[in-house]
Amino acid sequence: MDLILATTNGHKIREMKSLLKPFQQFDLYSLLDFPNYVPPQETGKTFEENAILKALHAAKTFKKWAIADDSGLVVPALGGNPGVFSARYAGIGASEKENRQKLLKEMADLEGLARSAYFECCIALAAPEKVYKTVSGICEGSITTEARGGYCFGYDPIFLKHDYNQTFAELGEERKNQVSHRAKALEKLTRTLENLPDL
Repeated sequence: MDLILATTNGHKIREMKSLLKPFQQFDLYSLLDFPNYVPPQETGKTFEENAILKALHAAKTFKKWAIADDSGLVVPALGGNPGVFSARYAGIGASEKENRQKLLKEMADLEGLARSAYFECCIALAAPEKVYKTVSGICEGSITTEARGGYCFGYDPIFLKHDYNQTFAELGEERKNQVSHRAKALEKLTRTLENLPDL
């Protein structure tokens, strides 16, 4: 059974393929396999709205099951920012490093609990005619005062996970995939994916 991972983000594709490896019944494709596909604009005000938008658009386009996630970093002391704007926090076309630098600058005067943050991921599973299910996962931690670790994806170098004395970047990709917000969300889809009907 074909399953479209509705993303072109290489880090997300690797993580989702790793997490979906136990599901041998799926032939996994990503949007990188369809270079002419034009994804919809992410106009949702929440992670769930954006995940649904992306999953449903891909499912309708390819007439296949599609799965999409929308995720980001939430800092309560900043009113929930970067939130749904995490990937473009420093502006459209900004680099991941520029996004991190803007966040660290805005948090320069914050200390202690004010530096608390969490990653949130919402995943939508869609058939061509409807959204089948949505799930979400959260990973709590805090923001460091400087980047740490060599594995640089998004805000990983400045996110210190609770119960660890390491940033996501220091944990490394394999360990991060076991404890991340995306892993927690996908775990909630396990039973649904195991019993997914043919289209």
